[in-house]
Parts: sequence; C-alpha cells; structure tokens
Amino acid sequence: MAAGAPRVFVSHLSGVPVFDPNGDQVGRVRDLVAMLRVGGRPPRILGLVVEVVSRRRIFLPMTRVTGVESGQVITTGVVNMRRFEQRPTERLVLGEFLDRRVRLVESDEEVTVLDVAIQQLPARRDWEIDKYFVRKGRGGALRRKGETLTVEWSAVSGFSLEEHGQGAENLVATFERLRPADVANALHHLSPKRRVEVAAALDDDRLADVLEELPEDDQVEILGKLKEERAADVLEAMDPDDAADLLSELPEEDKERLLTLMRPDDAADVRRLMAYEERTAGGLMTTEPIVLRPDATVADALARVRQSDLSPALAAQVYVCRSPDETPTGKYLGTVHFQRLLRDPPFTLVSSIVDSDLVPLPPDTPLPTVTSYLAAYNLVSAPVVDESGSLLGAVTVDDVLDHLLPEDWRETDFHGEGGIRHGR
Repeated sequence: MAAGAPRVFVSHLSGVPVFDPNGDQVGRVRDLVAMLRVGGRPPRILGLVVEVVSRRRIFLPMTRVTGVESGQVITTGVVNMRRFEQRPTERLVLGEFLDRRVRLVESDEEVTVLDVAIQQLPARRDWEIDKYFVRKGRGGALRRKGETLTVEWSAVSGFSLEEHGQGAENLVATFERLRPADVANALHHLSPKRRVEVAAALDDDRLADVLEELPEDDQVEILGKLKEERAADVLEAMDPDDAADLLSELPEEDKERLLTLMRPDDAADVRRLMAYEERTAGGLMTTEPIVLRPDATVADALARVRQSDLSPALAAQVYVCRSPDETPTGKYLGTVHFQRLLRDPPFTLVSSIVDSDLVPLPPDTPLPTVTSYLAAYNLVSAPVVDESGSLLGAVTVDDVLDHLLPEDWRETDFHGEGGIRHGR
C-alpha cells in the first residue's frame, strides 16, 4: 500500500478500476471477500470480487494485489478468469457488513456500520479488517442524527450472528454511480435476505429500472416481498412491456389485484400488452414510443429525443401519426430517424421528411420475423400497427435480444462458459 495511506475504507473501493501490470484494465471492484476467524482475531480479507468486461464476476486474491491507491487497484501476474462463487465460510464486505447493526462491547450500545476499513499487515500481502465507522442509534431520526465514530474491530460484537431487519442505505449508496444492469447483477449475487433489503431501500424509479434487468425468478421474489401498494407503484414506473412480462409470471389473483391498484392508464397499457402472445410483435412491444403529429417540427422532435429517461433504442426515431398521439394513435404516417432530424433545419415539419417506405409490423408478427425485419433494415426499433392503421407501439432490439438469448444469459459470460468454482 502506498505510504501515507495506512488503511482503506471499502466504500471507496466500490467500482474502482483494476489494472494489470501492463496498465490494461481488467475490470472493476464490486465487493471484498472476508473470512471470519476465531479467537477474537480480525476477519481476514481473502480477495476482491472483480467484474470483468463480460460482466462475469471473478475472484482476485489479495496476494495478487500490489497497490490500492489513487482510485485504482493494481494487480500482478495472470488473473484467474473462472467465475466467483461464494463459499459458506465467506462474507461479502459491501453486501453483508454495511448497514449491519452490532453492539459496542464496552457499553452494549447498538450501532449501525456505515463503512469498514481494511489494512495491509506489515511486510506481508495479507489484509484484514481494521476498523469500523459506525453511527449510534437504531434507525429513523436517531440513525440520521446519532454520533458517528471509528472503532476497532474488537470494540464491536455481533458479526457472527444472523441479522434480521438489516438496513441497506449505505450499501445502496455504493450503487449510485452504477447502471441499472450493474446494480441488478450485484443484487442477483446477494443472499435473498439482503436482496429484499436493498430493494426496499431503492426508490421506486430506481427499483423499476433494476427489476427490468433481473432474471424473472428474482423479479418475482422481490415483487412478492413488497407491500402491494408499493409493488403497484414500482410496476407503474416500469416500461409497460416489462411490467406485463413480470405480471404474467404471477398467479392470476395476484396479477389482478396489482393491476387494480395501478393507475388506470398504466394498467390499461399493461392489460393491452398481456392480450398478445409473448413471442409476437404485440407481446414484445412497448406502448410508449415517441409519437408526434404531422405539424410538429424537427425542433419538437429533437426536444423529445433529448429526454433523459428514454432508452437509446426508443430515442433513435420518432413516429408520425394523426391525432390522438398516444397509443393506440390515429393513422400511422411513417417514421423519422434521428440522423434525418440532425440534417434538417429546426423549423422543418416532420411530415415533410417522414419515411413511409418501410412496412410496419402487425401485432401478431412472430419473433423470428421481427428479428429478420430489424436485421434486414438495420433498425433498432420498429413500429407495430393494427389493421386500422393505428400505431400500437414499437418493438426495440433490446426486447428482441432478451427473447433470443438463453434464459440464463445473465448467469453466463459472453463466451458461454457456465459457473465454475474459483481457485484460491
């Protein structure tokens, strides 16, 4: 470790890049692996959980870490790319230690762990937990206003006990800079107990984005642990097609109960999507593409495209339709692609530059045909239009990929290798 940095707080390691001796980035730190020890000895840090480019999580032993400084981790030697699997005797420091309630040995006062400091032992490559940054009080206002202090490992007790009702605010704070897919990947690797606690600490919009990236089993598990009113709020915040897919996995009575609790307009969109077969254009589409009337200008279109909550696929084109301009719309007139919007003056009417040559997809178009359509015309999104000529929605390439990839694609890396126990 660099001079002048005798210890490192683990919250500062979350997401930092890991480099090999040649300066090439291996991946990013997602957690630390610790092993509890008997006899009052501090937990030993076995290594880092590093997420590589393919989103696979590998184990990097601390014996291969040569530097932790300036917001980066330096490793030496060849990195073992086999998948990390947590062993029963191991604990994930970020995933399981942060937000845990423990007690001060001296006063028996309850405190909450906000951060953990690790330290390298002199003249060795071994690391161990050194100190805890804690806050006195239990939840609520006490948790926000209570005194904070840094204490030795030996000054607290309770890490060997199973915790119930553990919070997640500080763990969630380490996720703030991550994309929803990366947060979903982190959640998937937590224990079911911690997964539910972290989900409870996320706000509705963030949880909705994360749920859309999780495997179906995790989605159902998390949704089932939420209070029904909040579950309905989260479903409203999800893209309608993703909400429909999730609801389709629930028992009929649960599905209807949640739909009843949702806002009528949101529930109507979801019900409409659930009426189509899953592997058709209607079952795959989203009901919220960018729709403009013929008298809208290029400036109007670009303003809509710039909305930050739009996915890149939906922002790649606008659909021109007669009133009403919410799906199902009036007569569909055609599409204007983003590149065309950049080439024309801001005052140009979208009706004058519309591409009407591409035949839209009927809602019953099967998945293989949808895939061929997107590939043939090099599109990332395609309009779905009913028999009367009204725009129903748009199929995006990300939704098509979700149905083309194996069901366990989130569990495997891009090379198709399954989970393998990591070497130590």
